[in-house]
Amino acid sequence: MQNRVLLVEDDEELRELLSRYLTNQGFTVREAANGQDGLSLALGQHCDLVVLDIMLPDISGLEVLRQLRAKTHLPVVLLTARGDETDRIVGFEVGADDYIPKPCNPRELIARLQALLRRVAWDQEVGTDESRAYGDLRVEPVHRRIYHNNVALDLTATEYEVLQVLLAHAGSVVRKTDLMQWALGRRLEAYDRTLDMHISNLRKKLGNDDPPRIETVRGLGYSYRVPV
Repeated sequence: MQNRVLLVEDDEELRELLSRYLTNQGFTVREAANGQDGLSLALGQHCDLVVLDIMLPDISGLEVLRQLRAKTHLPVVLLTARGDETDRIVGFEVGADDYIPKPCNPRELIARLQALLRRVAWDQEVGTDESRAYGDLRVEPVHRRIYHNNVALDLTATEYEVLQVLLAHAGSVVRKTDLMQWALGRRLEAYDRTLDMHISNLRKKLGNDDPPRIETVRGLGYSYRVPV
């Protein structure tokens, strides 16, 4: 079954280029030239993943993302202006799973999408439906949900992956390079703050405990501390 990608991009030339490349790589592509059309298609369950430009002619991609996150956990990759760190930070705060700067290399976009889709499908592929408890957190792999005191945490697909990796290694340090590869499916590059932003969001959603449940081990990575 082909993976369905919704491409929301107002630049017609770029949209056609990326659509053609995605189609040649085996994706089924739906297109939208503005935020409202993209939002309607995404909420209509016409896709498995959204590639969303931030700069759109009607409503911004960030506003589209905000409205999507109020109703769905659909994976979203942002297209951002190269060097615009503010948009990327806000995008992660709103709930983006990943980003790629424009002008983007189509091969890199394909690699990002494939990595994200593999992560979303991983638990089903390994065929486990056993829940796992870590103190007051419980992981339900078959539903890709993590519960805090029996209340489901509102996590993006990537936040789920990052947290479940940390939980699986609770009490031990997970190196940033390993966490990036295992949870995001790509190598850690210099000045890439993607992982740091996901960790920051997870700390907020876990309640900003003091000391934090997710501890930073300077120069190495992160460790999850199971509350006593």
